[in-house]
Amino acid sequence: MPLFLVLLLLPLLAAATPAPVTVLTIDGPITPVSAAYFSQGLKRSVESGSSLVVLKLDTPGGLDTAMRDIIKSILASPIPVAAFVFPSGARAASAGTYILYASHIAAMAPGTNLGAATPVQIGIGGAGSEPVAPASERHKEALPDAERSSPTGQQSALTKKQISDAAAYIRSLAQLRGRNVEWSEKAVREAVSLSAQEALQLRVVDYVAEDVRSLLDRAQGSRVAVGGKMVTLDTAGGELLTFDPDWRTQLLSVIASPSLALLLMMLGVYGLLFEFSNPGYVLPGVVGGISLLLAMFAFQMLPISYTGLGLIVLGMAFLVAEIFVPTSGALGIGGVLAFVIGAVVLVDTDVPGYGIPLPLIVTLAVISALFVFMIVQMGARARGRPVVSGKETLLGASGEVLTDLTVEGWARIQGEIWHVRSTLPLAQCQRVRVTGIDGLTLIVEPQPNDPKGATS
Repeated sequence: MPLFLVLLLLPLLAAATPAPVTVLTIDGPITPVSAAYFSQGLKRSVESGSSLVVLKLDTPGGLDTAMRDIIKSILASPIPVAAFVFPSGARAASAGTYILYASHIAAMAPGTNLGAATPVQIGIGGAGSEPVAPASERHKEALPDAERSSPTGQQSALTKKQISDAAAYIRSLAQLRGRNVEWSEKAVREAVSLSAQEALQLRVVDYVAEDVRSLLDRAQGSRVAVGGKMVTLDTAGGELLTFDPDWRTQLLSVIASPSLALLLMMLGVYGLLFEFSNPGYVLPGVVGGISLLLAMFAFQMLPISYTGLGLIVLGMAFLVAEIFVPTSGALGIGGVLAFVIGAVVLVDTDVPGYGIPLPLIVTLAVISALFVFMIVQMGARARGRPVVSGKETLLGASGEVLTDLTVEGWARIQGEIWHVRSTLPLAQCQRVRVTGIDGLTLIVEPQPNDPKGATS
Protein backbone atom coordinates (compact mmCIF):
# COMPACT_ATOMS: atom_id res chain seq x y z
CA MET A 1 0.00 0.00 0.00
CA PRO A 2 2.74 2.60 0.80
CA LEU A 3 4.42 1.80 -2.53
CA PHE A 4 1.14 2.47 -4.32
CA LEU A 5 0.83 5.85 -2.58
CA VAL A 6 4.40 6.79 -3.55
CA LEU A 7 3.71 5.96 -7.20
CA LEU A 8 0.52 7.99 -7.01
CA LEU A 9 2.29 11.01 -5.54
CA LEU A 10 5.28 11.00 -7.91
CA PRO A 11 3.56 13.12 -10.61
CA LEU A 12 2.47 15.62 -7.99
CA LEU A 13 5.99 15.85 -6.56
CA ALA A 14 7.43 16.31 -10.06
CA ALA A 15 4.93 19.08 -10.77
CA ALA A 16 5.85 20.82 -7.52
CA THR A 17 9.57 20.88 -8.39
CA PRO A 18 10.47 24.13 -10.21
CA ALA A 19 11.93 23.77 -13.68
CA PRO A 20 15.65 24.54 -14.00
CA VAL A 21 16.96 27.97 -14.95
CA THR A 22 19.75 28.38 -17.51
CA VAL A 23 22.39 31.05 -16.79
CA LEU A 24 24.34 32.60 -19.69
CA THR A 25 27.14 35.18 -19.44
CA ILE A 26 28.25 37.91 -21.84
CA ASP A 27 31.27 39.75 -20.46
CA GLY A 28 32.80 42.17 -22.95
CA PRO A 29 31.88 43.77 -26.28
CA ILE A 30 28.89 42.40 -28.18
CA THR A 31 30.31 40.56 -31.20
CA PRO A 32 29.06 37.96 -33.72
CA VAL A 33 30.68 35.38 -31.43
CA SER A 34 28.56 36.65 -28.52
CA ALA A 35 25.43 36.38 -30.67
CA ALA A 36 26.30 32.80 -31.67
CA TYR A 37 26.98 31.88 -28.03
CA PHE A 38 23.63 33.33 -26.92
CA SER A 39 21.79 31.48 -29.68
CA GLN A 40 23.45 28.18 -28.66
CA GLY A 41 22.67 28.81 -24.99
CA LEU A 42 19.03 29.60 -25.76
CA LYS A 43 18.71 26.39 -27.76
CA ARG A 44 20.33 24.39 -24.95
CA SER A 45 17.95 25.92 -22.37
CA VAL A 46 14.91 24.87 -24.43
CA GLU A 47 16.26 21.33 -24.75
CA SER A 48 16.86 21.12 -20.97
CA GLY A 49 13.29 22.23 -20.21
CA SER A 50 14.35 25.47 -18.47
CA SER A 51 11.62 27.85 -17.42
CA LEU A 52 13.82 30.94 -17.69
CA VAL A 53 17.11 32.10 -19.19
CA VAL A 54 19.14 34.54 -17.12
CA LEU A 55 21.64 36.50 -19.21
CA LYS A 56 24.32 38.01 -16.98
CA LEU A 57 25.48 41.10 -18.81
CA ASP A 58 28.57 43.28 -18.47
CA THR A 59 29.32 45.08 -21.72
CA PRO A 60 30.52 48.50 -22.94
CA GLY A 61 28.51 48.01 -26.15
CA GLY A 62 29.22 46.30 -29.41
CA LEU A 63 28.35 45.83 -33.04
CA ASP A 64 24.88 46.73 -34.26
CA THR A 65 24.41 43.53 -36.29
CA ALA A 66 25.38 41.27 -33.38
CA MET A 67 23.13 43.22 -30.98
CA ARG A 68 20.15 42.88 -33.32
CA ASP A 69 20.79 39.15 -33.73
CA ILE A 70 20.63 38.72 -29.95
CA ILE A 71 17.45 40.80 -29.72
CA LYS A 72 15.81 38.78 -32.51
CA SER A 73 16.63 35.60 -30.60
CA ILE A 74 15.09 37.07 -27.42
CA LEU A 75 11.91 38.18 -29.18
CA ALA A 76 11.51 34.76 -30.83
CA SER A 77 12.40 32.79 -27.69
CA PRO A 78 9.79 30.24 -26.53
CA ILE A 79 10.88 30.80 -22.91
CA PRO A 80 11.36 34.09 -21.01
CA VAL A 81 14.75 35.80 -20.95
CA ALA A 82 15.93 37.90 -17.99
CA ALA A 83 18.77 40.32 -18.70
CA PHE A 84 20.71 40.88 -15.48
CA VAL A 85 23.46 43.52 -15.26
CA PHE A 86 25.81 41.68 -12.95
CA PRO A 87 28.08 41.69 -10.94
CA SER A 88 28.35 44.89 -8.93
CA GLY A 89 30.39 47.39 -10.93
CA ALA A 90 29.18 46.02 -14.27
CA ARG A 91 27.44 48.06 -16.95
CA ALA A 92 25.07 47.61 -19.85
CA ALA A 93 26.08 50.52 -22.04
CA SER A 94 25.09 51.18 -25.64
CA ALA A 95 24.11 47.81 -27.18
CA GLY A 96 23.63 46.37 -23.69
CA THR A 97 20.82 48.86 -23.04
CA TYR A 98 18.93 47.68 -26.12
CA ILE A 99 19.29 44.05 -25.03
CA LEU A 100 18.06 44.93 -21.55
CA TYR A 101 14.99 46.66 -22.97
CA ALA A 102 14.24 43.71 -25.27
CA SER A 103 14.33 41.11 -22.49
CA HIS A 104 11.17 39.85 -20.80
CA ILE A 105 12.68 40.74 -17.41
CA ALA A 106 15.24 43.49 -16.82
CA ALA A 107 17.29 43.51 -13.64
CA MET A 108 20.42 45.14 -12.26
CA ALA A 109 22.74 44.45 -9.38
CA PRO A 110 23.52 47.26 -6.92
CA GLY A 111 26.40 49.42 -8.09
CA THR A 112 25.75 48.87 -11.81
CA ASN A 113 24.65 51.28 -14.53
CA LEU A 114 23.14 51.33 -18.00
CA GLY A 115 22.52 53.83 -20.80
CA ALA A 116 24.67 55.87 -23.19
CA ALA A 117 22.88 54.21 -26.11
CA THR A 118 23.75 56.80 -28.76
CA PRO A 119 24.84 54.88 -31.88
CA VAL A 120 28.50 55.16 -32.82
CA GLN A 121 30.35 54.02 -35.92
CA ILE A 122 29.11 50.47 -36.24
CA GLY A 123 29.59 48.37 -39.33
CA ILE A 124 32.01 48.21 -42.22
CA GLY A 125 32.42 51.76 -43.34
CA GLY A 126 30.49 53.50 -46.05
CA ALA A 127 27.09 55.01 -45.79
CA GLY A 128 25.97 52.27 -43.46
CA SER A 129 28.24 53.42 -40.65
CA GLU A 130 26.69 55.03 -37.62
CA PRO A 131 28.79 58.00 -36.55
CA VAL A 132 29.06 59.28 -33.04
CA ALA A 133 26.45 61.83 -32.20
CA PRO A 134 28.18 65.19 -32.01
CA ALA A 135 28.55 66.92 -28.70
CA SER A 136 26.27 69.69 -29.99
CA GLU A 137 23.38 67.21 -30.10
CA ARG A 138 24.14 65.52 -26.80
CA HIS A 139 24.15 68.86 -24.98
CA LYS A 140 21.64 70.62 -27.18
CA GLU A 141 19.39 71.54 -24.29
CA ALA A 142 22.22 73.50 -22.69
CA LEU A 143 22.82 75.66 -25.78
CA PRO A 144 21.26 79.06 -26.30
CA ASP A 145 18.46 79.28 -28.87
CA ALA A 146 20.63 81.13 -31.38
CA GLU A 147 23.43 78.57 -31.12
CA ARG A 148 20.93 75.74 -31.15
CA SER A 149 19.69 76.82 -34.56
CA SER A 150 23.11 77.49 -36.04
CA PRO A 151 24.62 75.13 -38.61
CA THR A 152 27.35 74.03 -36.19
CA GLY A 153 24.72 73.14 -33.58
CA GLN A 154 22.86 70.88 -35.96
CA GLN A 155 23.47 67.31 -37.01
CA SER A 156 24.02 66.13 -40.53
CA ALA A 157 21.09 64.56 -42.32
CA LEU A 158 22.75 61.13 -42.19
CA THR A 159 23.40 61.38 -38.44
CA LYS A 160 19.81 62.43 -37.82
CA LYS A 161 18.56 59.43 -39.76
CA GLN A 162 20.72 57.02 -37.82
CA ILE A 163 19.85 58.44 -34.40
CA SER A 164 16.15 58.58 -35.29
CA ASP A 165 16.27 54.95 -36.38
CA ALA A 166 18.02 53.90 -33.16
CA ALA A 167 15.55 55.92 -31.06
CA ALA A 168 12.58 54.34 -32.81
CA TYR A 169 14.06 50.88 -32.31
CA ILE A 170 14.57 51.20 -28.56
CA ARG A 171 11.24 52.99 -28.21
CA SER A 172 9.46 50.06 -29.82
CA LEU A 173 11.22 47.66 -27.42
CA ALA A 174 10.19 49.80 -24.46
CA GLN A 175 6.56 49.80 -25.62
CA LEU A 176 6.66 46.04 -26.14
CA ARG A 177 7.87 45.39 -22.59
CA GLY A 178 5.96 48.22 -20.88
CA ARG A 179 9.07 50.09 -19.79
CA ASN A 180 9.92 53.79 -19.63
CA VAL A 181 9.66 54.99 -23.23
CA GLU A 182 10.72 58.59 -22.57
CA TRP A 183 13.97 57.66 -20.88
CA SER A 184 14.83 55.09 -23.56
CA GLU A 185 14.73 57.84 -26.17
CA LYS A 186 16.88 60.08 -24.00
CA ALA A 187 19.45 57.29 -23.71
CA VAL A 188 19.79 57.38 -27.49
CA ARG A 189 19.48 61.09 -28.23
CA GLU A 190 21.31 62.48 -25.19
CA ALA A 191 23.50 59.51 -24.18
CA VAL A 192 22.26 59.63 -20.57
CA SER A 193 22.93 56.85 -18.07
CA LEU A 194 21.25 55.55 -14.90
CA SER A 195 22.31 53.75 -11.74
CA ALA A 196 20.48 50.64 -10.62
CA GLN A 197 18.22 52.39 -8.10
CA GLU A 198 17.41 55.22 -10.52
CA ALA A 199 16.55 52.68 -13.22
CA LEU A 200 14.20 50.91 -10.81
CA GLN A 201 12.46 54.16 -9.84
CA LEU A 202 12.00 55.21 -13.48
CA ARG A 203 10.60 51.76 -14.48
CA VAL A 204 13.55 51.09 -16.78
CA VAL A 205 14.23 47.78 -15.01
CA ASP A 206 11.94 45.46 -13.09
CA TYR A 207 14.18 44.40 -10.21
CA VAL A 208 17.37 45.20 -8.33
CA ALA A 209 18.90 41.99 -7.00
CA GLU A 210 22.16 41.04 -5.31
CA ASP A 211 22.64 37.80 -7.25
CA VAL A 212 20.89 35.36 -9.57
CA ARG A 213 19.14 33.48 -6.75
CA SER A 214 17.76 36.75 -5.35
CA LEU A 215 16.52 37.68 -8.81
CA LEU A 216 14.70 34.35 -9.14
CA ASP A 217 13.05 34.86 -5.75
CA ARG A 218 11.86 38.34 -6.75
CA ALA A 219 10.61 37.15 -10.13
CA GLN A 220 8.60 34.29 -8.58
CA GLY A 221 4.97 34.53 -9.70
CA SER A 222 5.59 37.31 -12.25
CA ARG A 223 3.63 37.19 -15.47
CA VAL A 224 5.35 37.94 -18.77
CA ALA A 225 4.25 37.75 -22.40
CA VAL A 226 6.04 35.00 -24.31
CA GLY A 227 5.02 34.09 -27.84
CA GLY A 228 1.75 36.01 -27.61
CA LYS A 229 0.54 34.44 -24.37
CA MET A 230 1.04 35.22 -20.70
CA VAL A 231 3.31 32.94 -18.69
CA THR A 232 3.57 32.84 -14.90
CA LEU A 233 7.13 32.35 -13.69
CA ASP A 234 7.88 29.63 -11.16
CA THR A 235 11.59 30.19 -10.56
CA ALA A 236 12.15 30.20 -6.79
CA GLY A 237 14.30 27.24 -5.82
CA GLY A 238 14.89 26.13 -9.42
CA GLU A 239 18.16 24.42 -10.29
CA LEU A 240 20.73 26.72 -11.94
CA LEU A 241 22.20 25.31 -15.16
CA THR A 242 25.25 27.33 -16.18
CA PHE A 243 26.08 27.26 -19.86
CA ASP A 244 29.61 28.58 -20.29
CA PRO A 245 31.17 29.32 -23.68
CA ASP A 246 32.85 26.21 -25.11
CA TRP A 247 36.48 26.14 -26.27
CA ARG A 248 35.47 27.01 -29.84
CA THR A 249 33.56 30.12 -28.74
CA GLN A 250 36.42 31.20 -26.48
CA LEU A 251 38.95 30.66 -29.27
CA LEU A 252 36.88 32.68 -31.73
CA SER A 253 36.50 35.47 -29.15
CA VAL A 254 40.28 35.66 -28.77
CA ILE A 255 40.93 35.55 -32.52
CA ALA A 256 38.36 38.29 -33.16
CA SER A 257 40.51 40.78 -31.23
CA PRO A 258 41.69 43.57 -33.59
CA SER A 259 45.18 43.60 -32.08
CA LEU A 260 45.61 39.84 -32.44
CA ALA A 261 44.19 39.96 -35.98
CA LEU A 262 46.84 42.52 -36.94
CA LEU A 263 49.60 40.40 -35.38
CA LEU A 264 48.36 37.29 -37.18
CA MET A 265 48.33 39.10 -40.51
CA MET A 266 51.92 40.29 -40.10
CA LEU A 267 53.06 36.84 -38.95
CA GLY A 268 51.33 35.30 -41.96
CA VAL A 269 52.85 37.66 -44.50
CA TYR A 270 56.39 37.41 -43.11
CA GLY A 271 56.12 33.63 -42.71
CA LEU A 272 55.11 33.16 -46.35
CA LEU A 273 57.76 35.65 -47.48
CA PHE A 274 60.48 33.70 -45.65
CA GLU A 275 59.23 30.42 -47.10
CA PHE A 276 59.18 31.79 -50.67
CA SER A 277 62.67 33.25 -50.21
CA ASN A 278 64.06 30.02 -48.71
CA PRO A 279 62.05 27.10 -50.09
CA GLY A 280 62.29 23.90 -48.15
CA TYR A 281 62.03 25.13 -44.57
CA VAL A 282 58.28 24.28 -44.56
CA LEU A 283 57.57 25.46 -40.99
CA PRO A 284 57.51 29.21 -41.78
CA GLY A 285 55.16 28.55 -44.70
CA VAL A 286 52.81 26.41 -42.59
CA VAL A 287 52.71 28.91 -39.72
CA GLY A 288 52.36 31.82 -42.15
CA GLY A 289 49.49 30.23 -44.06
CA ILE A 290 47.54 29.33 -40.91
CA SER A 291 48.12 32.78 -39.40
CA LEU A 292 46.98 34.55 -42.57
CA LEU A 293 43.76 32.49 -42.76
CA LEU A 294 43.01 33.18 -39.08
CA ALA A 295 43.60 36.89 -39.66
CA MET A 296 41.18 36.85 -42.61
CA PHE A 297 38.58 35.12 -40.43
CA ALA A 298 39.02 37.76 -37.71
CA PHE A 299 38.77 40.63 -40.20
CA GLN A 300 35.49 39.36 -41.64
CA MET A 301 34.03 39.42 -38.11
CA LEU A 302 35.29 42.91 -37.28
CA PRO A 303 34.16 46.34 -38.51
CA ILE A 304 37.18 46.78 -40.76
CA SER A 305 38.00 49.79 -42.91
CA TYR A 306 39.16 48.41 -46.23
CA THR A 307 41.17 51.59 -46.77
CA GLY A 308 43.13 50.86 -43.60
CA LEU A 309 43.60 47.22 -44.57
CA GLY A 310 44.80 48.26 -48.03
CA LEU A 311 47.31 50.70 -46.52
CA ILE A 312 48.68 47.97 -44.24
CA VAL A 313 49.11 45.55 -47.14
CA LEU A 314 50.71 48.31 -49.26
CA GLY A 315 53.07 49.23 -46.42
CA MET A 316 54.19 45.64 -45.98
CA ALA A 317 54.66 45.31 -49.75
CA PHE A 318 56.91 48.41 -49.69
CA LEU A 319 58.92 46.96 -46.80
CA VAL A 320 59.39 43.69 -48.68
CA ALA A 321 60.31 45.52 -51.89
CA GLU A 322 62.99 47.46 -50.01
CA ILE A 323 64.78 44.15 -49.42
CA PHE A 324 65.06 43.40 -53.13
CA VAL A 325 65.20 46.89 -54.69
CA PRO A 326 67.99 49.20 -53.46
CA THR A 327 66.22 52.55 -52.94
CA SER A 328 68.34 53.85 -50.03
CA GLY A 329 65.38 53.40 -47.66
CA ALA A 330 62.73 55.33 -49.63
CA LEU A 331 60.43 52.32 -49.98
CA GLY A 332 61.09 51.31 -46.38
CA ILE A 333 60.12 54.72 -44.98
CA GLY A 334 57.02 54.82 -47.17
CA GLY A 335 56.12 51.31 -46.04
CA VAL A 336 56.38 52.20 -42.36
CA LEU A 337 54.22 55.32 -42.82
CA ALA A 338 51.58 53.40 -44.80
CA PHE A 339 51.53 50.64 -42.17
CA VAL A 340 51.10 53.05 -39.24
CA ILE A 341 48.33 55.06 -40.94
CA GLY A 342 46.55 51.88 -42.04
CA ALA A 343 46.71 50.34 -38.56
CA VAL A 344 45.34 53.52 -36.95
CA VAL A 345 42.27 53.61 -39.24
CA LEU A 346 41.92 49.82 -39.58
CA VAL A 347 39.00 49.37 -37.18
CA ASP A 348 36.09 51.49 -38.37
CA THR A 349 34.26 51.95 -35.08
CA ASP A 350 34.42 53.91 -31.84
CA VAL A 351 32.91 51.05 -29.82
CA PRO A 352 35.04 50.45 -26.68
CA GLY A 353 37.20 47.35 -26.89
CA TYR A 354 37.72 47.48 -30.64
CA GLY A 355 40.58 49.93 -30.95
CA ILE A 356 44.16 48.89 -31.64
CA PRO A 357 46.52 50.37 -29.01
CA LEU A 358 48.88 52.95 -30.49
CA PRO A 359 51.91 51.51 -28.62
CA LEU A 360 51.29 48.16 -30.34
CA ILE A 361 51.12 49.85 -33.75
CA VAL A 362 54.35 51.77 -33.13
CA THR A 363 56.10 48.64 -31.82
CA LEU A 364 55.16 46.59 -34.88
CA ALA A 365 56.20 49.40 -37.21
CA VAL A 366 59.58 49.80 -35.48
CA ILE A 367 60.23 46.04 -35.53
CA SER A 368 59.38 45.86 -39.24
CA ALA A 369 61.55 48.87 -40.02
CA LEU A 370 64.50 47.46 -38.05
CA PHE A 371 64.10 44.10 -39.77
CA VAL A 372 64.18 45.69 -43.22
CA PHE A 373 67.00 48.06 -42.24
CA MET A 374 69.19 45.15 -41.09
CA ILE A 375 68.57 43.23 -44.31
CA VAL A 376 69.32 46.31 -46.43
CA GLN A 377 72.55 46.90 -44.47
CA MET A 378 73.60 43.29 -44.95
CA GLY A 379 72.92 43.60 -48.67
CA ALA A 380 74.92 46.82 -48.92
CA ARG A 381 77.90 45.26 -47.17
CA ALA A 382 77.68 42.23 -49.43
CA ARG A 383 77.68 44.42 -52.54
CA GLY A 384 80.82 46.21 -51.27
CA ARG A 385 82.85 43.04 -50.85
CA PRO A 386 85.21 41.91 -53.62
CA VAL A 387 84.05 39.15 -55.94
CA VAL A 388 85.45 35.78 -54.85
CA SER A 389 83.96 33.48 -57.47
CA GLY A 390 82.95 33.49 -61.13
CA LYS A 391 84.72 34.57 -64.25
CA GLU A 392 85.21 38.11 -62.90
CA THR A 393 87.86 36.76 -60.53
CA LEU A 394 89.95 35.49 -63.49
CA LEU A 395 90.50 38.95 -64.97
CA GLY A 396 93.91 40.12 -63.79
CA ALA A 397 94.78 36.75 -62.27
CA SER A 398 98.31 35.47 -62.78
CA GLY A 399 99.46 31.98 -63.71
CA GLU A 400 102.22 29.89 -65.23
CA VAL A 401 102.58 28.54 -68.75
CA LEU A 402 102.92 24.73 -68.83
CA THR A 403 104.58 24.38 -72.32
CA ASP A 404 106.21 26.63 -74.84
CA LEU A 405 103.58 28.20 -77.08
CA THR A 406 103.45 30.64 -79.99
CA VAL A 407 99.72 31.36 -80.14
CA GLU A 408 97.77 28.87 -78.01
CA GLY A 409 98.62 26.43 -75.29
CA TRP A 410 97.97 25.54 -71.65
CA ALA A 411 98.61 27.36 -68.40
CA ARG A 412 97.91 26.82 -64.71
CA ILE A 413 95.89 29.75 -63.35
CA GLN A 414 94.46 29.84 -59.78
CA GLY A 415 95.29 26.17 -59.38
CA GLU A 416 93.36 25.13 -62.50
CA ILE A 417 94.60 24.24 -65.99
CA TRP A 418 93.16 26.55 -68.66
CA HIS A 419 93.47 26.77 -72.43
CA VAL A 420 95.16 30.11 -73.14
CA ARG A 421 95.88 32.29 -76.12
CA SER A 422 98.54 34.97 -76.47
CA THR A 423 99.67 37.42 -79.16
CA LEU A 424 103.28 36.93 -78.06
CA PRO A 425 105.30 33.71 -77.86
CA LEU A 426 105.58 32.33 -74.32
CA ALA A 427 108.14 29.99 -72.74
CA GLN A 428 107.44 27.13 -70.35
CA CYS A 429 107.11 28.23 -66.70
CA GLN A 430 106.76 31.86 -67.78
CA ARG A 431 104.42 33.94 -65.63
CA VAL A 432 101.38 35.38 -67.43
CA ARG A 433 98.43 37.63 -66.57
CA VAL A 434 94.83 37.15 -67.77
CA THR A 435 93.53 40.12 -69.77
CA GLY A 436 90.36 38.67 -71.27
CA ILE A 437 88.06 35.68 -71.63
CA ASP A 438 86.83 34.14 -74.89
CA GLY A 439 84.45 31.33 -73.99
CA LEU A 440 86.62 28.72 -72.30
CA THR A 441 89.87 30.25 -73.57
CA LEU A 442 91.73 32.84 -71.53
CA ILE A 443 93.55 35.72 -73.24
CA VAL A 444 96.90 36.19 -71.55
CA GLU A 445 100.01 38.31 -71.82
CA PRO A 446 103.43 38.09 -70.22
CA GLN A 447 103.42 39.31 -66.65
CA PRO A 448 105.52 42.47 -66.27
CA ASN A 449 108.81 42.14 -64.38
CA ASP A 450 108.90 38.38 -64.98
CA PRO A 451 112.52 37.23 -65.70
CA LYS A 452 111.40 34.65 -68.26
CA GLY A 453 109.24 37.22 -69.99
CA ALA A 454 112.13 39.69 -70.12
CA THR A 455 114.57 37.20 -71.74
CA SER A 456 112.19 35.62 -74.17
